[in-house]
Amino acid sequence: MTLASTGALAGLPDRPLRPFLISLQASVLEALQRLEASAEGVLLLVGEDGGLRRTITDGDVRRLLLNGATLDQSLTALPAREPIRAVLGTDPAQALALMNRHQIDHLPVVDAEGLPVSLILRRDLDAKILLSTPHLSEHEMAFVQEAFRTNWIAPLGPNVDAFEKELAAHVGIGHAAALSSGTAALHLAMKLVGVGPGDTVFCSSLTFVASANPVLYEGAQPVFIDSEPATWNMSPVALERAFQEARARGQLPKAVVVVNLYGQSADMDPLVGLCDRYGVPLIEDAAESLGATYRGRPSGTFGRIGVFSFNGNKIITTSGGGMLVSDDAKLVAAARALSTQAREDVPWYEHTKVGYNYRMSNILAGIGRGQLRVLEERVDARRRIFDRYRAGLQDMAAVEWMPEANYGRSTRWLSVCMLNAARTAVTPTELIRRLAQHNIEARHVWKPMHRQPLFAGCAYVPHDGDRSFSDEVFAAGICLPSGSNMTDDQQDRIIHRMTAVLKDG
Repeated sequence: MTLASTGALAGLPDRPLRPFLISLQASVLEALQRLEASAEGVLLLVGEDGGLRRTITDGDVRRLLLNGATLDQSLTALPAREPIRAVLGTDPAQALALMNRHQIDHLPVVDAEGLPVSLILRRDLDAKILLSTPHLSEHEMAFVQEAFRTNWIAPLGPNVDAFEKELAAHVGIGHAAALSSGTAALHLAMKLVGVGPGDTVFCSSLTFVASANPVLYEGAQPVFIDSEPATWNMSPVALERAFQEARARGQLPKAVVVVNLYGQSADMDPLVGLCDRYGVPLIEDAAESLGATYRGRPSGTFGRIGVFSFNGNKIITTSGGGMLVSDDAKLVAAARALSTQAREDVPWYEHTKVGYNYRMSNILAGIGRGQLRVLEERVDARRRIFDRYRAGLQDMAAVEWMPEANYGRSTRWLSVCMLNAARTAVTPTELIRRLAQHNIEARHVWKPMHRQPLFAGCAYVPHDGDRSFSDEVFAAGICLPSGSNMTDDQQDRIIHRMTAVLKDG
């Protein structure tokens, strides 16, 4: 009797087969016990020659007992039935079609001699693999339950205070304000550095729109700065040229928003140096890079203000939320005041400026405290996922990976690659579509802000003359599923499907 199960269908789990095999001579009671132990709802009945005779489900055993069989009776009492099965080498898509046609959730795989070699479950084939999902630990519930026990469920409370202190200590910065989102933190950052109508703000172009929208909130105009090939982050060369052009016009920007893309810090030394030289505050959008480092120092701590996001797809999450951090205590105090409707410190409700309802709730802060305790584990997991992709797709010459700069550690928040058009006819759009057919979510990289209709007419400074690296990345880039709770089997399924698509192309 064979017990092989190694890669019966490429890209699917190597599931041990022994727990599912049962002989004709086994009793009905043993079948019930084995079904209970496996918890998968199916057994494979094999004859003396090891060949597959049929499958057995809970329903089959129940019907057998209702027809008068006893618990000590052998399984020879089961009626003969031709099993629905796949043959070794069957494509996973064909296997799923077979399961759909017969409305079954388990599919045995047999070799040329009819010997079972594997068992495929429906979830192996069609369970959706999302881009980046929340990954909770065992720590969050205690903080949330404490909030309920003490009735601190409204905004503010002990969890908020503690989360601010704990995150500030983790990244080595003086002060932090927990807010409702990373976007709220960026908006307050604009106000705190004095951005207003008629001003300009330099901003990374290769980013999510939330990096640039707060500029518009304050009636200012963004000027978009290209990325550099070595880091995929703001190009110091382009930034210097933008500063020179702005000085020649007599209008320096009110701020520079540097984005740390996909978990990797920008090359902060030259960027900070340029901002200091021109006397312009740097706002570090570290929404995607909590846990990354630059020359041994945590990401998010280089600008006058740093911003983190705890959106549901980030490395750690509070469901929704963000944090504004700074070594300037007065700035953070002002952020807290603005985020609580800018109420004046008098015995009644008095307001002299516009405020916002931007504070984080005590419940969500409790989730954040639990998540912060596993941040390094989550970063390590995402880095392992990136390394497995790179190893699993190393034979695909068309796949080129986002580089990791030698000055620090990227979190690899998302595993991102580019398809070399000279080596494959498959486009990112086609690959995303083909993966989606197999319930695998992949996405294009961010469409650069200077290409967005919302920002039509805004100035853009490319990296090198007429070369726009952001446009090159958008044309060729793809983000792959990267959640820290993704299993090796799920990742193998993605690698197998990508390999098949790229070989076809």
